[in-house]
Amino acid sequence: MKATSRSRLGGFALLTSLLLGIAGCGGGGGGGSSAASGNSQGCVPGSATAAAECGSVIVSLTDAEGEFTSYTVDVLSITLNRADGSSVELLPQEVRVDFAQLTDLSEIIGTASVVPGVYVGGSIRIDYSDAEIYVEAGGNIVPVNVLDSDGTLLTDGTPASVVDLDIRLPDTDRLVVTRGRAALLSVDFDLAASHIVDTTTNPASAVASPYIVAEVRPVDEKEIRVRGALVAVDVNAGTYDIRIRPWHLHNGDYGVFTVATTAATEFEIDETPYTGAAGLRALAAEPRGTITVAFGVLNLGDHRFTAEIVHAGDSVGGDSNSAVLGNIVSRAGDRLVLKGAVAIRRDRRAHFHRTVVVNIGPDTKVTRIGDPNMVFDEDDLSVGQRVAIFGQFVNPAVDNSNPSGPDVALILDATQGHARMLVTHLLGRVTQVNPGQINVELRAIDRLGVAMFDFTGTGRTRLLDADPANYEIATATLPLSAVEHDRPVRVLGFVTAFGEAPPDFTGRTIVGPRDLPAALGVGWGESGTTAPFSVMTSTSLVVDLTNPAIGERHHMLLGKEVVDLFDLPFSPSIEESGPPRVYGIWEPGHVELFKNFPDFVRELTLRLGGGDRALNLAAYGHYTEIGNRLAAEKIVVQLQPAGNP
Repeated sequence: MKATSRSRLGGFALLTSLLLGIAGCGGGGGGGSSAASGNSQGCVPGSATAAAECGSVIVSLTDAEGEFTSYTVDVLSITLNRADGSSVELLPQEVRVDFAQLTDLSEIIGTASVVPGVYVGGSIRIDYSDAEIYVEAGGNIVPVNVLDSDGTLLTDGTPASVVDLDIRLPDTDRLVVTRGRAALLSVDFDLAASHIVDTTTNPASAVASPYIVAEVRPVDEKEIRVRGALVAVDVNAGTYDIRIRPWHLHNGDYGVFTVATTAATEFEIDETPYTGAAGLRALAAEPRGTITVAFGVLNLGDHRFTAEIVHAGDSVGGDSNSAVLGNIVSRAGDRLVLKGAVAIRRDRRAHFHRTVVVNIGPDTKVTRIGDPNMVFDEDDLSVGQRVAIFGQFVNPAVDNSNPSGPDVALILDATQGHARMLVTHLLGRVTQVNPGQINVELRAIDRLGVAMFDFTGTGRTRLLDADPANYEIATATLPLSAVEHDRPVRVLGFVTAFGEAPPDFTGRTIVGPRDLPAALGVGWGESGTTAPFSVMTSTSLVVDLTNPAIGERHHMLLGKEVVDLFDLPFSPSIEESGPPRVYGIWEPGHVELFKNFPDFVRELTLRLGGGDRALNLAAYGHYTEIGNRLAAEKIVVQLQPAGNP
């Protein structure tokens, strides 16, 4: 199977189960709806009326896996409309988010008190004028110019930089808010499906057809992150309250949120580890306003959030310490180089940086997430490891906020600081399977291609340095039944200490090829086609690769590997998967959803037979190379109705 060098996945977002269908509707300027409009019937946050008569909406952001190393934009407004015409603004102020950092988790960005009822639509407003958007090309991280489908540059600060996305809810699926209960609105900016990236231009370019999936019951289960300023702790109840400050904001109040904990919740407060109630007691001793970050799960039944890990105080970047978050791409002595890192500062907003240099030393405290009682030191920080490192910037004037500016390294002094090793994601192709170990041809580490990494010094001798063509992963007693020779694999775990390889990595979780997410995208140009498929049955769709209308989108994304459909032995069969699943037909102003494949294909056949033209296809699920089959959990076909230009 041959991988291409240019990603051409694109088109549109998937419409998922119990979905709010959102379609782009051009650019505009100014702010969103007033927050007061949604509370015109007395739902004032914190009031007795809000507690007794109102419901609430929890808003989370996430992203499907894609190729961007940074996709930082400002979300100006999220507004919902009721059938009677009244509206509610869910965000009290804009929030800046890097969607590329949200492929493995969801971020809760706010909660709002709203009038109970059924919400039928609304809008989301995104501002590209100060965006930080980068991709990897040729072993470097390069800026991207984002254009709309008409070729207008979105990142130049003109009115076109503000894009409104209309929320249109299907009649059968509404956002229902009831008194005293929280409803969830999960917003997924599907970068891979809504952009066509070309890295052969200078600068690189991406044509955006921004589509957002908004779900009230997300199909994809991800870890949840919530960040905010401490309000109060209830040790007896095992909970604490925060005022949400999403991402890395220093100020703002995006609603009060309750975090539940258990006896097993791991705390790190001011760089000291605790477990369970001891952690809550330590948190209660912190001053009001202390910044906290929690990782955990949200119960979709009662929308109660339970934290598995909590960090607070000096253990959170941007409080008394500055911090960087990224992957170590090289190490020379006590000098670490991180690429594609987020710099979190005490005195200004967080920025994406192409290069950050970190100086460490014997006094650098080193910990590893999930292992609070183990002892580590500076030697455990090796090439590839994903880290959060806390310290002080020695050249704070370096900003790099201009994506097209020079790549000037920001320098963090962590010699008296703290480095936390985070779970690191590998993607590769299996070359050897042995009891307790697999070897892979390494393709990517987290969001960075392997060409970004210099493994010099990682081995006990120079000859034993980690070899990306034969990367050795210790698996201990992990089951290897899902691992297949010469097939892709994803491994989650931690890099071996610097100078101690082999093995090069210790795996904690293994995801075999049958469970890796696959995204298939095909486009038929602006004119579209009435005959996109060579096979249309109640059990499968097969794209007709001989159709001359096929444009530059004819690819499948397997993890980080982009596969040209023309390089496969024949066109893949797109088939129904097990639940949960949903299939949709999108046309301007209308979304029709189907819970089963035969009904979806039947309606699609009628539409195409009536002269509607297919413009784009996006299908997400799991790919099986044997049989060349994609079991699709989500499919959307974008149609242009007959008679429309």
